[in-house]
Amino acid sequence: MFSDLRIAFAGTPVFAAIVLEALIQGRYNVPAIFTQPDRPAGRGRQITVSPVKALAQKHRLKVFQPHQLGEETAAILRLVSCDVMVVAAYGLLLPPTVLSTPRLGCLNVHASLLPRWRGAAPIQRAILAGDNITGISIMQMEAGLDTGPIFKTNEISILDTDTAQSLHDRLAPKGAESLISVLGDLQIGKAKSIPQCNDGITYAAKIAKGEAEIDWTKSAKIIARQLRSYNPWPVAFTWHGDERLKIFEGIAVTGTAPPGYVVEANNAELVIGTGDGLLRLTSIQKAGAKRMGVAEFLNAGMITTGDTFGR
Repeated sequence: MFSDLRIAFAGTPVFAAIVLEALIQGRYNVPAIFTQPDRPAGRGRQITVSPVKALAQKHRLKVFQPHQLGEETAAILRLVSCDVMVVAAYGLLLPPTVLSTPRLGCLNVHASLLPRWRGAAPIQRAILAGDNITGISIMQMEAGLDTGPIFKTNEISILDTDTAQSLHDRLAPKGAESLISVLGDLQIGKAKSIPQCNDGITYAAKIAKGEAEIDWTKSAKIIARQLRSYNPWPVAFTWHGDERLKIFEGIAVTGTAPPGYVVEANNAELVIGTGDGLLRLTSIQKAGAKRMGVAEFLNAGMITTGDTFGR
């Protein structure tokens, strides 16, 4: 039996597709799906559909791909008699005319414990900051950036080994689960929201490629967090002479050496000095080559003890 709620959905990446899949499997009526326009992706720069569009097409659901939202979008929502709009990692701001159209408003599935990490990159920023916990917030959307009242939160721990990918993969199902719970309460008129606290507000700015360059004067612990946060994108990088190296994994260890100095480059150990402590690298990739473990990388004889990383 289908839910009586008519739900419009807006989302683009895998995180959003996991949430949409939960709506489909829950037999919710989803008459309109909005996702970002198809764009070039990968080395071949081939035009690629978003994960949300691919899932929608699989289930033969109606997809819209506007470059911006406005009155035309609101007209679509009215046409399909939308009760509520669910937004998850969509990538476009909803203007007031869209926010006010669904009968029950718009819900956002946000990957942080609001008001901490409002904005575009909450998963990466939480790892970068060294947070111990994060989670999911189901929020009633309003004109401000992630400022609306909260219906439900779902907390998880951030592991010392978590990358942005692994944390994403644990948060997305929690987002789907939390949303389904809130929708059930909405349908029977028992959903209650509370305003966000004014304390502890932080902003998760979009990740820029340039910030992934390693500054070896920072501490080993901070750099190790950067490696995890920028994995799988944009991937932390450094320079060895004129060659650009991507660094996927590393572990902070005790010791002292000048920033960027290669303390050890043998016996499957690649250890680099930082501003505070040492960083033992475990996964690396040079331009035009595959990602590899440090032992395989060192066998190529490119790096020796006493070399320097960075510019």
